[in-house]
Amino acid sequence: MKAAFLPDRGVVKVSGEDARTFLNGLVTTDVTLLRPGLGRFGALLTPQGKITVDFLITEAPAGHGGGFLIDVPLPLAQGLADKLGFYKLRAKVTVENISADMGVVAVWDGEPAVKPDLAFADPRHETLGWRILAPEDLTHTVAELIGADLVESDAYEAHRIATGVPRGGLDFMYSDAFPHETNMDRLHGVDFDKGCYVGQEVVSRMQHRGTARTRIVRVTLEDFSPETGVTVLGGDKQVGTMGSTAGGHGLALVRIDRVADALDAGQALTAGGLAIRLTDPNDVRIPPKQTVA
Repeated sequence: MKAAFLPDRGVVKVSGEDARTFLNGLVTTDVTLLRPGLGRFGALLTPQGKITVDFLITEAPAGHGGGFLIDVPLPLAQGLADKLGFYKLRAKVTVENISADMGVVAVWDGEPAVKPDLAFADPRHETLGWRILAPEDLTHTVAELIGADLVESDAYEAHRIATGVPRGGLDFMYSDAFPHETNMDRLHGVDFDKGCYVGQEVVSRMQHRGTARTRIVRVTLEDFSPETGVTVLGGDKQVGTMGSTAGGHGLALVRIDRVADALDAGQALTAGGLAIRLTDPNDVRIPPKQTVA
């Protein structure tokens, strides 16, 4: 089992008697289902339905002051705190960016021998493992407690990419991508049965109409790794953009209909002149709509 402190992650705390209902009316995941030891994946969207920030969220037990702890990209932590502060109006809520005192440890390739109070299974994909919220200076202590080998964060990045889970700022741009395009619907990041939240109408429309034509897909690298941001070609036509890569695996944001057409025509996929192929060609196949008998 491996553990790594993630220096690119921060933590925002939301507490107060209205915290649960306040957050639930804003984000894509159902906060009413949270409890200590459980995590959920979600995002705060623009009114137009695009992702401003995605995150993992858990409820802190009473011994840690209660409230909700949001595991968020560090560069976006203060912006998220400010945005939530803007939305709170008269709600009895306190929002704090506690990234200077609290960080994130990722754990994978095994089950922690002991689960600390602020530990939860990563809800996006079962192979991603666990998240543990702890100060950076306690990373070695946490690794020893749970029985994990401490490794560098690059090892976790390679694991994330191989699992097929995108990272904002590399695999998609914030404020420019819809949840479906980043596979949030497939990674348990959008609750389609909960009540209203910012951007819900657009997301619900895409879900019910099946209009998502752009998706992040897994790719296998045939040789060297293309640079992040280079154009993906199907034959001689642009079909997408490369995202992050590591160890023969990569992610790409593509028009799935155009990639499917290229594959059907027997055309090769390339990025920056380097050959790539889809890890699973079914990732670009749109399942037929079910009809009612």
